[in-house]
Formats: sequence, C-alpha cells, structure tokens
Amino acid sequence: MSKGVLLVNLGSPDSTAISDVRRYLNEFLMDARVIDAPWLVRRFVVGIILLNRPKETAHAYEKIWTPKGSPLIVSSRSVQKKLQERVQPPVELAMRYQNPSIESAIKNLAAKKVDDLLLIPMFPHYAMSSYETAVARVQKIEKKFAPQMKIAVQLPYFEMPEYILALVASAKDFLETGYDHLLFSFHGIPERHLHKSDPTHTHCLKSENCCDGSSPVHATCYRAQCFRTVAAFVREAKIPAGKFSISFQSRLGKDPWLKPYTDLELAELPKRGVKKLFVICPAFVSDCLETLEEIAMRGKETFLSAGGKEFAQIPCLNEHPLWLAALEKMANDF
Repeated sequence: MSKGVLLVNLGSPDSTAISDVRRYLNEFLMDARVIDAPWLVRRFVVGIILLNRPKETAHAYEKIWTPKGSPLIVSSRSVQKKLQERVQPPVELAMRYQNPSIESAIKNLAAKKVDDLLLIPMFPHYAMSSYETAVARVQKIEKKFAPQMKIAVQLPYFEMPEYILALVASAKDFLETGYDHLLFSFHGIPERHLHKSDPTHTHCLKSENCCDGSSPVHATCYRAQCFRTVAAFVREAKIPAGKFSISFQSRLGKDPWLKPYTDLELAELPKRGVKKLFVICPAFVSDCLETLEEIAMRGKETFLSAGGKEFAQIPCLNEHPLWLAALEKMANDF
C-alpha cells in the first residue's frame, strides 16, 4: 500500500475583502458541529451574524495579514513543506474551511496513488467544533472522491511528550526573562459541546473535579485534555504553583462557555498584583486571528489598561523544529 499524510488546520479567508470574509464565516458558522442547532435555526442565526460581522472581522484580519497572506495559511504551508523534507510519504495540506480545500488535497493524494492515509488534525485536543469536524469532513470527501483510500486518524496529542517539549521550548526564552504570571489561554467552546461529547452524558461538568484523575470520558473531553496539557507543561518547565492559570477565549453568543473567560481574566490579573504577564495558547499550533489579534493586540490593551505593565503573547508552535519533530514522529509511527 502507498502511504500519505494529510495535515488539516481550521482555515482562513482567501483575502481581507469583506466578500471573502463573509464566505469564510458562512462556511464556518453553518457547520453543524460549530453552531449545533437545526439547519433552519442555524441559517437564521448565521444570517443575522453575517449582517455586520464580516466587516468587523475583515478589519481584524487586516491588522495581521502578511504580504504572503493569512499567517495561519503561510505557516501551515511552511510546516507542510518542512515536514515533507523529513518524511518519505507525500504530505498534503488542507483547511477545514476554504482553501486549500480538503477535496483538492484528497484528489492530489489519490493522483499520487495513495491508498493508506494518515490524517493529522492540527488540533491537539478533542472538540466537536475543531478535531471532530475536521475528521468527519475528510472522511466524507474521501468516500466521495477516493473510496479506495484507507484513513487512519492521529489521536489527540494533548500530552504527547514531543508536543509538550515543543511547547516548553517555544516558551523558554520568554520564561527565562522572569514573569509574574503565565496564562494558558485555550480556545473556548460552549458548555453544551462538552455535554454532547460526553458519551455517558452524566460526567462532564457534573462536579468541580470531573476532569481530575482518569476516566474513559476524557478521551473526548476538551476541558480535561486542556488541563492535562497544562499539567504536563508546568511539570516539564517547572512552573511554580500560583504563577500560572487557565482560561478560555473567543466565546460567541450568550450561552455559557467554558470558564474562566480570557478577556475577563486579563482585566482582573493586574488587580491581583500581576504586572508582567505572558500568555500562551496551546490549542493553536499556528498563529492566527485568535492569537495575533485577539490576544497579542486586544488582550494586551485590556491588560495594560487594567494596570498591567508588561505583556507578551508567546508565539504558537508554527514551524518550531521540535514541533516538526513531533509531526515527523506521528508520520513515522504510522
């Protein structure tokens, strides 16, 4: 059998034009694993969101856009190229939403006679709105355009030693300068997503310590996996107790999302004596709108306005050599 590797990240608009941003947001928000409501309800809600959000989001993208395009796409393409230099099987890149498309990637792999595919979702933690939707979409496209292809899916790697070592290495130069506090900011999800991903429907968020210890439920529990990433990081980096905390960003709508909320934490930390703050975003392997604009720009402004003195967003793994080594191991173990 001929092997291949497919990397799938979230995606980005093709440009900062409002029309391209609207197209991207429509595809993203109409995903039933993102806004998990009946189609008619989803269409109505998304229609309202698309009245003003594309213009606002386009303006945000303009702040981070590079001469080569979207930072997430540029970085992901670089990772694809550098990983290809390390492994024998062909490596393709696709985005769950927009371009490069999953359809084009599957067709390219099929043209190269690949019939044994390793899918690596570029999401270390399991969530229905990221990891799960990427896997489901690839499987659907594969059945349509390459039914002969066998797909193996990389399990969430939230505490894979190589991933943790890469995270710690990416933060090393920052941490060595000294700091008051390290905030681990993960992408938020609605609490109802956690309940839906709980196969027992009786465990997640039913007690304060539901994420402690070991449970089969944790295989699909985003919150528990985020906590495990932090626990592994602080052990490896020897972060003192009391000098770090966890929060969740990017909430949308009025329903309860995982708490505490990053934006509120950034406003509160100076009141607790934190003057020098570093923020790391382990759920994102590539810098994107949520890290570069939401955290490094708006988050910084919130923290400084609340009385903080020094702020830095620790860059995502991007093309870090140890992250490439982690991906190489995944590919070679396949």
